[in-house]
Amino acid sequence: MSGAGGITTARRDTAADDIPVDTPRGPAREAAESELSKPMYHENDPNVLQRALNQFWDWVAGVFDAAAGAAPGGPAGLAVLVAAVLGLAAALWWRLGTPQRSARKAEALFDSDGPRGAAQHRAAAEAHAAALRWTEAVQERMRAIVRSLEERALLDPRPGRTADEAAAEAGRALPEHSARLRAAARRFDDVTYGGRSADQAAYLSLRALDLELDEVKPSLPGTSLGATG
Repeated sequence: MSGAGGITTARRDTAADDIPVDTPRGPAREAAESELSKPMYHENDPNVLQRALNQFWDWVAGVFDAAAGAAPGGPAGLAVLVAAVLGLAAALWWRLGTPQRSARKAEALFDSDGPRGAAQHRAAAEAHAAALRWTEAVQERMRAIVRSLEERALLDPRPGRTADEAAAEAGRALPEHSARLRAAARRFDDVTYGGRSADQAAYLSLRALDLELDEVKPSLPGTSLGATG
C-alpha cells in the first residue's frame, strides 16, 4: 500500500510543480517599472540638452522629408531648389552688401578721425587739387562747405549727417542756393559711394559754390536769408 501511495503522492507533487504562476498584470508592470527606474539602467542616457537637440534635428529632418515629398522631382528637385535659393541670396549679398549695415555711419559726410574746421578742409582740398587728385579734392571741398555753414550757425552741427541731408537743410536756409547744394551733394555721393571719378570741372564748381556761400551773411530778424553785402 505504501508503494502505491508513494507513487500517487509523487504524481501529485509533479503536477503541482507544472502549474504556471499567474501574476496579476498591474503588480507585474509596477515591478518592471521599479526595476527599470534604477540608476544603473540610465547611466548612458542623453542629458536634457542632448534630448532637445535630438528632437530638433528630428523636426528638421521631418521638414526636409515633407519638402522633398512636395517638391517636383523629390529629393533631387529639393536640392536644386535649395541651391537656387542659396545662389540668389549670395547674389543679393554681393550686390547690396552686408544686410542691416550702419548705412548712415558709412555715408556720413565727415570722417570719424576727429572734427576739423572749414579752413582745414579747404586746405586739404587745395592740396589734392594741386596733385590732380580731383576725387579727393571734391570730397574735401564738400566737407568745407558744410563745415563752414555749421561754423557760421547756418546749419546746426549734427554728427552722422549725410551730404544729402546737409544740402536739404542748407537749401531751406538758403533757398537761392538750394539747387547747387543738391547738385554738390550728388557729386559727393557719386565719387564717394558710386565709384565715379571727379574731374577738374567738378572741383572748380564746388570751389566756386564754397566761395560764394562764404560771402552769405547770416540773416537778422526781419531780413531774408542769403543777403550779401
